[in-house]
Amino acid sequence: MLVLLLIVILLLISSAVRIIPEYQRAIVFRLGRALNVPKGPGIIFLIPGVDRIEARVSTRIVTMDIDPQDVITRDNISLKVNAVVYFKVVDSMKAVINVENYLYATAQLSQTHLRSVLGEHSLDELLAERDKINLHLQRILDQNTDSWGIKVVAVEVKHVDLPPDQQRAMARQAEAERERRAKVIAAEGEFQAAQTLKNAADLISNNSTALQLRYLQTMADMATSNNAKTLFFPIPIDLLEAFQNMKPRKE
Repeated sequence: MLVLLLIVILLLISSAVRIIPEYQRAIVFRLGRALNVPKGPGIIFLIPGVDRIEARVSTRIVTMDIDPQDVITRDNISLKVNAVVYFKVVDSMKAVINVENYLYATAQLSQTHLRSVLGEHSLDELLAERDKINLHLQRILDQNTDSWGIKVVAVEVKHVDLPPDQQRAMARQAEAERERRAKVIAAEGEFQAAQTLKNAADLISNNSTALQLRYLQTMADMATSNNAKTLFFPIPIDLLEAFQNMKPRKE
């Protein structure tokens, strides 16, 4: 009889004692009514036959991958876009009582808002302003899941699948843009070179000694070019000026 009594006591203790991990909270129902405060972590005690653990809710950040969604952008381009949502449960009572399955509900809500928000932007905005779009998605989802006790930490648009014809069009656009930049850079280089030559010519023309030194430097460069010997017959510049001052006779 004593052995039977010990067995009953052990069974009652085993059914009354639960161990909840640090990252979980237990939602306990007592006679069909939820207790005001989640139980855990650590050891919790239940009244056998009266208390029942309805759910164990994880408080860790959940990483949810959103399946690729068909999206039509504002400029009527069809895309397939998938994203990832990071969220965590901040109120375990709301996550169990206010929604039937908070994981499924969050996934469906994320898919819906992903299509609607991306449809409000053009393709160029989707590719260039991804951080802004991610923040906008995170705010919308966070507002809608607040009543479920869920905090959306971040939303990231992970991959944008472009149609092949659109990829070819973007490649042609990028090539044309690179050619335009190359022509602009070449034109700017020519302009700077011409401006520098003009400044140098103005400086040399105002000083006859500088002109003479430049003349001698040019002769030295030509004499040593291509490992060949070159003979020069220098002509005084004053002699050339005398020829320039000569005027044709009038008949």
